[in-house]
Amino acid sequence: MENLLNMIQALQPLSSELQGTLVQMLRRDTFPRKHWILQPDQVSDRLYFVEKGGVRGYYLKHGREVISWFMKEGDFLISIVSFYTRQPAHEYMELLEESTLLSITYTQLQQLYRDFPEFNTVGRLIAEKYYVMSELRTQNLRMQTALERYQQLLTDFPDIFGRVPLKYIASHLGISPETLSRLRGQRN
Repeated sequence: MENLLNMIQALQPLSSELQGTLVQMLRRDTFPRKHWILQPDQVSDRLYFVEKGGVRGYYLKHGREVISWFMKEGDFLISIVSFYTRQPAHEYMELLEESTLLSITYTQLQQLYRDFPEFNTVGRLIAEKYYVMSELRTQNLRMQTALERYQQLLTDFPDIFGRVPLKYIASHLGISPETLSRLRGQRN
């Protein structure tokens, strides 16, 4: 919990009252590998912070998994469209490792925004960060070569090969597992 509070304090100093309320609201859960945090047709009701572990977000296209993102320690997890529109999700969020997650509900988040106006700054800064990450991912898929996307992934998530199956990494990069093997061979 300390990592989350330190990260938030770096964005916006919190009053002791806000910090106490947030700590009371936070729920800590440890889930096993392959546990789904969210599946299609569920409404995303929790905003998660990864205290320990790794997670993938994916959807099915013509029966095949397409990996949208990976998150690890220090990242937030959310199905943005479902969480904010209160509509059923179209994606899966699955743990890649045993993971410990901190979370609050949609209702609790809205209460924090109402009761502590300074917390709106925290929400805005976090939303900006993840919006930029999403936009860069979209640009990279359109504009970068497979090698450039691979190199960027290694920069963003240096220990990914020790934590994520190769087939998931290939899907995330939009390449075949064979192409990923060739890229890894060229790099070594």
